[in-house]
Amino acid sequence: MNIFKHDTNIKFINKMYILFVVSGLVIASGIFLFFTRGFRLGIDFSGGTLVEVSFQKNTTIPQLRKMLDEAKLGDAQVTRIGSENKFFIKTMASLKKSNLNPAVKMQEIEEYEIVAREMRNGMMDDAERSQAAAGKIDLNNTAEGEIARFLRDKGLGDEDAQASASLIINQRKSSTAGVVTDFAQLEKAGIKHRVMAILRDSTFLSKFTFLSVEFVGPQVGKDLRLKATLACIWALIGMLVYIAFRFKFLYGLSGILTLVHDVLVTCTFLLLFKIEVSLQVIAAILTLVGYSINDTIVIFDRLRDNLKIMRKENLGEILDKSINQTLSRTIITSLTVFLTVVALFFFGGEVIHPFAFTMLVGVITGTYSSIYQSCAWLKVWEKYLLKRKKS
Repeated sequence: MNIFKHDTNIKFINKMYILFVVSGLVIASGIFLFFTRGFRLGIDFSGGTLVEVSFQKNTTIPQLRKMLDEAKLGDAQVTRIGSENKFFIKTMASLKKSNLNPAVKMQEIEEYEIVAREMRNGMMDDAERSQAAAGKIDLNNTAEGEIARFLRDKGLGDEDAQASASLIINQRKSSTAGVVTDFAQLEKAGIKHRVMAILRDSTFLSKFTFLSVEFVGPQVGKDLRLKATLACIWALIGMLVYIAFRFKFLYGLSGILTLVHDVLVTCTFLLLFKIEVSLQVIAAILTLVGYSINDTIVIFDRLRDNLKIMRKENLGEILDKSINQTLSRTIITSLTVFLTVVALFFFGGEVIHPFAFTMLVGVITGTYSSIYQSCAWLKVWEKYLLKRKKS
């Protein structure tokens, strides 16, 4: 299938210096933003606490932010998961840099657990806080082992305590929101009457549950930043070696400059729109490196054939001819990927939004650079480097 006629003769190389300037200005603006504002790093790279919370009743982000303000965590990032009453809460809060309650010594409990505890307290209503203050435990936010230990302390045998704790956790998992709404649910689940009497007297059921609590330390974040950078560098070096082996070194050098251009332009848009840089964004960038070089190799392959056929033509005409001959293939491939990424961007939900945005920018940039950058660099080498070598 061809979008363009076989004899299409668009002069791409003639515009190379204008587009070098345009790309240079975009990259320069990205460098400026990097040194003045920097990337918006996610927890993967900066360290912090990530909590996934689910609510029994419909809850809005403003309502959740109000709860976090009460816990002095108002600067946390909140992301709704689809249309459910589930949210991701990311906070870089630290006991050393915040007003969180430091009553519990760091030697006794991990810092992120204190952050999660403060967050829980902020989400409780007055009745739930008073029950927690009276020593009752929250069955919707207590681990299975702690529930079993609590029941043993109340006089139950090991077997009964563990079995009851397992039933409570299974009931939480089977609920739509992961929340047990009343004690009648637990009774129907098969918990013994003697145990139910203890639960009704010494526990309570909050209207939310923490599905997961994850923590990334500052040192881990630093290591991940280093590894992500090295992954991008080694990917570029690998591409250089591959293209140099399959074609020529100058082809490889042109391909690498094109890939560097794609990565820098994509990073510029991440800076401009303040997209959070996480491991999924790095995965998107590495995906784009492979995608972009694929288009470039197709053009280089056609160029290699044309150099044998069109020996009397100058390099600029051969480059234009090669780009025109592969133009339909480039546009069709890019369009199919672009439509898929657009669907992912608009319908994939907020959680995958950074990945989809990176892919969206990268597909557009990669298509543009395959046409206007990769072959243009070969023309530069031919005009300046090879002529100097001959002289």
